[in-house]
Amino acid sequence: MPNLALDLGKQAASFGVTSVYGEPQDVGGVTLIPVAVSWSGFGAGEDGTSGSGGGGGGAAIPVGAYIRKGDDLRFEPNLISLVAVGIPFVWVAGRMLSRIIRALKR
Repeated sequence: MPNLALDLGKQAASFGVTSVYGEPQDVGGVTLIPVAVSWSGFGAGEDGTSGSGGGGGGAAIPVGAYIRKGDDLRFEPNLISLVAVGIPFVWVAGRMLSRIIRALKR
């Protein structure tokens, strides 16, 4: 019987940089390289007899692209993703700051 955890580990080893940087695309003499933030998780298990199972999941958020025009290389952020990620961060930072101020007033 194959070891499910080892099979998942072999598949996950190929993720690396290819899950964060996309294939370069040439558009009208300009090269675009998409960039994302990604994470994934996997789990597997077996009992001593014949049962086994596993699963996994992941997510990716596009954060922008590197744009190369001749010798010029610059990063262009994806503003929609930055706002979507920034809103929860600002909310948590605001809650934390209000609690710190409230604690210092006592």
